[in-house]
Amino acid sequence: MAMNRAVLWDMDGTLVDSAEYHWQAWRDSMSREGFPVTHGQFLATFGQRNDSILRQWLGEKATPELIQRIGNAKEALYRQHVREHGIAPLPGALEWVNLLHRQGWGQAIASAAPRANIETILDVLHASRCFQAIVSADDVHRGKPDPEVFLIAAAKLGVAPERCIVVEDAQHGVEAARAAGMKSIGVSQNCKLLPADVVVRSLDLLDTNAFDNLLQDGA
Repeated sequence: MAMNRAVLWDMDGTLVDSAEYHWQAWRDSMSREGFPVTHGQFLATFGQRNDSILRQWLGEKATPELIQRIGNAKEALYRQHVREHGIAPLPGALEWVNLLHRQGWGQAIASAAPRANIETILDVLHASRCFQAIVSADDVHRGKPDPEVFLIAAAKLGVAPERCIVVEDAQHGVEAARAAGMKSIGVSQNCKLLPADVVVRSLDLLDTNAFDNLLQDGA
């Protein structure tokens, strides 16, 4: 059956709250290299790409080799934390993923995370079968708010952008969805205003027909 509608999911902060594991992995891999970082430094860069984070933290010591080495060590440590301790989906996230799957929606992860991290999370959540595509940091040249990640995901699923709904927790992600010509649902735990078509504090608070309604409005 050909899919004629799709949901494109951001991962960190939308499907799972992985910030604590990212912090532990950064803290430990940086201190091993002799560059301790504070939680404040971590929060100020959370969600950015590793190379840009490390350039800020290492300053003129940031050689390509060091960036690669610390970045790889950090991601390996992060995946180890997820596998050893598990990770809880955010409220309502997995229920929606399973429901949309049963209803025949195409689904993709469209995230700035490395592919290995995304595969690890989906594996630990037992959700891999619900997703037909993954678009990761390895697949894109430009980060959000550039729409590239969402346009690639839609193309992989074979679904037109106007038949796609993006689920995001960040302003850049919602802007990228709009630039891609897609509808969006914003998840804002602290109620900061996101320029999405629908904004909820938590996915378990979404109306039962929220996804259907969004595409009907644009039909």
